[in-house]
Amino acid sequence: MLALSGSVAVLCVGALGAWLTRSDPALAPIAVPSAISAPDTNVQERALNLAGPGALAGALIEAGVRADDAAAAAAAAAPHLTSGGEIHAIIVLEPGEGGALLQQLRAVHINGSGVMLARTADGTYAVTPLAADVSRKIEVLRGEIDSESFYTSAVSAGLIDTLIPEFINAFSYDFNLASEVSPGDVFEVAYDQEFNASGEAVGQPKLLYAQLTTPKKSLALYRFQAAGEEAAWFDGNGATTKRGLMRTPVDGARISSKFGMRFHPVLHYNKLHGGTDFAAPTGTPIYAAADGTIEFAAMKGANGNLTVLRHDNDWRTLYLHQNVFAPGITQGVRVTQGQRIGDVGTTGRSTGPHLHYEVHIDGQRVDPLSIPADEASRKRMDGAVLQAFLKERDRIDMARSQRTF
Repeated sequence: MLALSGSVAVLCVGALGAWLTRSDPALAPIAVPSAISAPDTNVQERALNLAGPGALAGALIEAGVRADDAAAAAAAAAPHLTSGGEIHAIIVLEPGEGGALLQQLRAVHINGSGVMLARTADGTYAVTPLAADVSRKIEVLRGEIDSESFYTSAVSAGLIDTLIPEFINAFSYDFNLASEVSPGDVFEVAYDQEFNASGEAVGQPKLLYAQLTTPKKSLALYRFQAAGEEAAWFDGNGATTKRGLMRTPVDGARISSKFGMRFHPVLHYNKLHGGTDFAAPTGTPIYAAADGTIEFAAMKGANGNLTVLRHDNDWRTLYLHQNVFAPGITQGVRVTQGQRIGDVGTTGRSTGPHLHYEVHIDGQRVDPLSIPADEASRKRMDGAVLQAFLKERDRIDMARSQRTF
């Protein structure tokens, strides 16, 4: 049962008027329908903060409501409390023998959606659904890369941490954030966010725009979803970022060892390091660098859990030391570029969690970071889809232009 100590405020009738003037719309006064008589002057009013809809009946009983009455009220309210998350409620009680009777209930989610109940003359409840009261706004942030990492830089600039992997993935075909950015480089983001009537953020934000500027290059990307297709990233002219191989097939990793001859940390002699190592925490998603078919996905000695993809141009990419394979990743399965194929781990002959990533062309291992982007493979929107994209681009740019830094 929900513990209500500290969460239930008992208000005497004399202080009721002042308490109801609070600005929080979730705790606004309950309007009694005209067909319902106002409760007697001996009523009590209480405020409840609940973890979710399932806690309502127990909270009402804890507040003194008769068990049968609490169950009936919770059942009547349940169909209208479906958004999940915390609920703010106001209850009006009329004390009586055997427990209080619930006269009124107003229960709302953070977005303002919810329900109002009012007791009728026959003892049932008149139910009034409450619609969500939210508005949308494009938020714009800008920051500089610090000496630690892009993650700390983004958090310092105020970016919500759930958007950071999306930002990194937006540039996965153009930048390697582990090696191609330096302190002082500038980034900018724009994201869509809902707010309730009190100005509180509601739900998850959606990243709309990502820009990264270094001394060598600058790129601005827009997120767009055409009808019937998955959302993707495009430049300002409507050309997709997808082409060739992804520069970084793992979320937010840093390069811990590059391609070339090196002194092997386990074998203790000079040996060709035939790929690029991306250090990242165990469980970090690994993505297919391009469309292809799985040739191998199993444990293989020192390679640990290994996935080999054969791509449409007969190139092969290899992903070593994985912690686990993604569900359905088995020999013969077709995968698409950017699809999760496994997670970072430290299986096989490995000194710590990382992805060892190799590219084989005509049977020869080549430096993954040396492969130029295949500009000819970029697809560009046209017709009505392009016009819809340009409209969305202009909407985002208008919001950016109104933000001063």
